[in-house]
Amino acid sequence: MKIQYEYSDAMKNLLRSFYLALSFLTRIPVPLKGDISQQEIAQSMLFYPAVGLLIGIILWLIIHILLFVSSAFPPGVIAAIELTVWVLLTGGLHLDGLADSADAWIGGQNNRIRTLEIMKDPYCGPIGVTIIMLLLLIKWSSLSFLLKTGHSAFILVIPMLSRSMILVLFMSTEYVRENGLGAVFMEELPDDKALWTVLIVALLLSLILTGWWSIILMSGVIYGLRILMIKRLGGMTGDTIGASVEIAEAAALIGLLF
Repeated sequence: MKIQYEYSDAMKNLLRSFYLALSFLTRIPVPLKGDISQQEIAQSMLFYPAVGLLIGIILWLIIHILLFVSSAFPPGVIAAIELTVWVLLTGGLHLDGLADSADAWIGGQNNRIRTLEIMKDPYCGPIGVTIIMLLLLIKWSSLSFLLKTGHSAFILVIPMLSRSMILVLFMSTEYVRENGLGAVFMEELPDDKALWTVLIVALLLSLILTGWWSIILMSGVIYGLRILMIKRLGGMTGDTIGASVEIAEAAALIGLLF
């Protein structure tokens, strides 16, 4: 009985961590009750790749539902619907970080303090809007091509791969805002478990994904962005993490075109 109780308690904790990750990364309603500790918030990061996989499954199902309704749907229309659901599903969480980072990088003029101040501004400037439009255009055109060539199944793993990169950044990069939410993640995240999570995701991808150019390009982009963050800010912020996710997804989609 004690073993069963401990097993049940462990499963509940794992499910709660998954719900926390799901509530943070998406707009999907979850049954969360009670107070949430900082440790629970950090532990939930281990489920970011799982949430990414769920997002990929939903996007893949939408493609097949649309094709089931009518095989005459143009790839461009399906890609537009797919991208709209993608943004709504995540609440534009990472797009917001992309816009803030773009505004700050241009307006900050190589000044660390100024860059961080602009990131705090809730308003989106013209550079931020332009960058969002260009990135969504890249995603739309890439998705359209994948649909035309019958390679839409890759959408299953792209969100999982990009959210795994969040763990990689937290294991390798300083968080520069002392009072930010990321500081809690940095302090409480179990690095050993995070490393195993990333390794498991890499193993799964090596078994099911043949688009190695996608993995290589995404990894190279994340590495380059990390260098830029360290050079300008000395580390990362929540906004630059969001920007990294969006840019990594676009890079992965481009990599699938090779």
